[in-house]
Amino acid sequence: MKIKTNDHITTQRQFWLFLLVGLLNTLFGYVCFAFFVYLGLHYTLAVGLATCAGIAFNFQTTGKIVFNNTRTILIFKFIGVYAFLYVLNIGTIELLKTFSTNYYLTGFLALIPITAIAFVLNKFLVFTELDSK
Repeated sequence: MKIKTNDHITTQRQFWLFLLVGLLNTLFGYVCFAFFVYLGLHYTLAVGLATCAGIAFNFQTTGKIVFNNTRTILIFKFIGVYAFLYVLNIGTIELLKTFSTNYYLTGFLALIPITAIAFVLNKFLVFTELDSK
């Protein structure tokens, strides 16, 4: 299979968009969390509601802005990928904990592989070119 030069440029552009959209998504999720806490909800409920709102928002922004795909049926794949990433993130932090017990540091370091894996899984499992039609 021959890879076109434009495919590399497209993937590189999508990756940078993915990072920028990720910042927007993080801000949205935190604002939701803060709003729910402000309303007086317990932090566990605030996290749960913010996560649900965040998944819906992230699906829309990642699909439309990064991968130019608006098929709502893909939300199930998207949720599956994020469930997998959650488990992988916990495992990565657990592994990094052998080097440092600072969760701020290990959580930050885990972002590097998790973000790259999230991009690959979203590009090739969720928002595939076949699904964009």
